[in-house]
Amino acid sequence: MNKFTRYYFLGIGGIGMSALARYFYTKGFITGGYDRSSSKLTDDLESEGISICFDDAVSCIPDEFKQAKSTLVVLTPAIPDKHPQLQFFRDNNFKILKRAQVLGDITRQSKGICIAGTHGKTTTSTITAHLLYQSQVMCSAFLGGISNNYNTNLLVSKDSNFVVIEADEYDRSFHQLSPYMAVITSADADHLDIYETAQAFRESFEHFTSLIKPGGALIMRTGIPVTPILQKGVKLYTYSMDEGGDFHAENIRSDKGEIRFDFVTPTDRIADVRLGVPVRINVENSVAAMALAWLNGVSAEELRVGISSFSGIYRRFNTVFKSERTVYMDDYAHHPSELKASISSIRNLFPGRKITGIFQPHLYSRTRDFAHEFAEALSGLDELILLDIYPARELPIPGVNSELILKDVSIKNKIMCDKSNLITELFSRNNDVVVTFGAGDIDRMVPVIRDEFRRQHLIMREELKEKTEQTEA
Repeated sequence: MNKFTRYYFLGIGGIGMSALARYFYTKGFITGGYDRSSSKLTDDLESEGISICFDDAVSCIPDEFKQAKSTLVVLTPAIPDKHPQLQFFRDNNFKILKRAQVLGDITRQSKGICIAGTHGKTTTSTITAHLLYQSQVMCSAFLGGISNNYNTNLLVSKDSNFVVIEADEYDRSFHQLSPYMAVITSADADHLDIYETAQAFRESFEHFTSLIKPGGALIMRTGIPVTPILQKGVKLYTYSMDEGGDFHAENIRSDKGEIRFDFVTPTDRIADVRLGVPVRINVENSVAAMALAWLNGVSAEELRVGISSFSGIYRRFNTVFKSERTVYMDDYAHHPSELKASISSIRNLFPGRKITGIFQPHLYSRTRDFAHEFAEALSGLDELILLDIYPARELPIPGVNSELILKDVSIKNKIMCDKSNLITELFSRNNDVVVTFGAGDIDRMVPVIRDEFRRQHLIMREELKEKTEQTEA
């Protein structure tokens, strides 16, 4: 990659691609790319100086990226094989690498801290990056979400050889990495459009473990059905929330909106750690992140300060609006296990309150493969508003739609709703705790829902003020 001075990203608006684009731009390279549609992320990239086109025509590629000798093309698997710009680059002998191949090259030149798992990897990798970055150890990081602490998905340190990377299992991308240390948070079957069977999915994680460099370490959550294949000299550790792994939490307690716990290592105990984001599932994610940081020299006090100062990730359990009567939250959960964990955490936060969930399924294949599991998870709600499937990279599959999920949801208060009617449907209800879930374009509805809650809250306050003034008069 060193011979290139220009980098063009096909699918630059993806969370992983955008981090890479930012990385090369900060290194001083001319950087640009294509994406199908604009988003907040592409708006941010453009404001930082990265050029983006939203038309797939070859004529829309800026001239500065049309020289094969100087331009490296970086590709996301979501780009279709017949994409006009991709065909142009192939026909003209451009060097084309997948995003994972570029990340793999970076891990071979550094100490890669790679976090894998069907769910939990974004939060765990972002906590890990924060713990290292705010300590004397430091790190760079390519994250799968926008860190609220840094308002970006990229951290760059010139003074550290550590780089934190979210290891993506889709399309076996994580097989391109060369980790120094790795975490596996979960291995629940997913992406069966690629893997076909749950066994092949697990075997893919086992191959990932074989890539860890000698002298490194693997940290696995207890109970994961993966048999590691480790090179000589790679240490194996386990972790858990409170089940006695090599790294685990003890004395977990909640009080006045705070969660505290003791972090237990193979040799030490760090007492009274306070979660900056007080969600119970983050205890487990924090234990994994703290284990990585502890093994790499982050001190006990730095761990304690880092966990308490971690402020979360955009679209990961975010509180968007809160008043005396209503709470509105947004979460990226799009796999049944994620939904189940998120809904359980919301129950713990708001015991006895009515929870209304708005869920947008992501991918036809995932809906087909896990419709029953989705229904089981969503049955933990009090009310469900179910949207149509967001197709992303996929074409429709005959007979696969959101009704496959809805019919098996066991709660009575459940409906299908077109996204264009969502605001009307939602605000015809007596709302208490409302949560939007999904990995599609439901995030574009978040500010609209938030603004309507704000508007109605102001109206209610004005009405209350008028009543109070009339009573006093």
